[in-house]
Amino acid sequence: MVTKDSGTDAVIVERHDDVALVRLNRPRSRNALDSDIKAGLESAIPALMDDSAVRCLVITGSDDAFCAGGDIKNMSDRNATAVRARMLRSYTWSQRILTGEKPVVAAVNGASAGAGFSLALLCDIALVADTAYFRAAFPGLGAVPDLGLALTLPRAIGSARAKDILLTNRRIDAAEAVTIGIAKRMVPAAALLADAMQLAKELAAGPATSFGLTKMLLNNAFGSINDFFASEAMAQAVAFGSPEFAEGVSAFHGKRKPDFKSNRQP
Repeated sequence: MVTKDSGTDAVIVERHDDVALVRLNRPRSRNALDSDIKAGLESAIPALMDDSAVRCLVITGSDDAFCAGGDIKNMSDRNATAVRARMLRSYTWSQRILTGEKPVVAAVNGASAGAGFSLALLCDIALVADTAYFRAAFPGLGAVPDLGLALTLPRAIGSARAKDILLTNRRIDAAEAVTIGIAKRMVPAAALLADAMQLAKELAAGPATSFGLTKMLLNNAFGSINDFFASEAMAQAVAFGSPEFAEGVSAFHGKRKPDFKSNRQP
């Protein structure tokens, strides 16, 4: 049985028996994490994780994008305290994806950039459409990776490969994402959601207690996740206050290449 949860139109939640499908729904902005989407995720994710009727989640995007990252229009307040507060608020839902006891599948249907890349890696298993791609994007703005990407990416593919991706800002197409371990498999775009839902149904039929404990052990295997996110929030607060970030945002709006060399932190 399929039912639709009430909520904002920015995040649509459908329940397919014991699988919850969470769809980011701002296609005009390529499902960037604007205030409406973040509010929708803040409402939906903890509630689904706490709902005993839900045994697995699938996260995807509307139309031809998964998530284009943060909404740069909402980055005008660069005060360190405000930035840190925004980061901590985002952790109320993003950390639950990573540490919640239920399996989460990412159905990456298109562009996955910046915080969208982070969102995909917060999930336990990612399937990618053959048209999808990943890009760190943070270096182009003078920001640091957030929503856990500097934690989840090296765990998935190793430190050397993660440094290559996070420092060069190069594009990773779907085939490479599978080869290096970012995603489980690549499927034709038209078949992606059906494949993701089938995988979610198989996971939902599995041993929930075992899965939850396995996620806990995996998450704790490399140190404290809470300590990492505390450091990340502080690092992003510093980065947002830098001249380089101001230049990166200005270049983005001006549709030009940023000149970080002339706008360095003293």
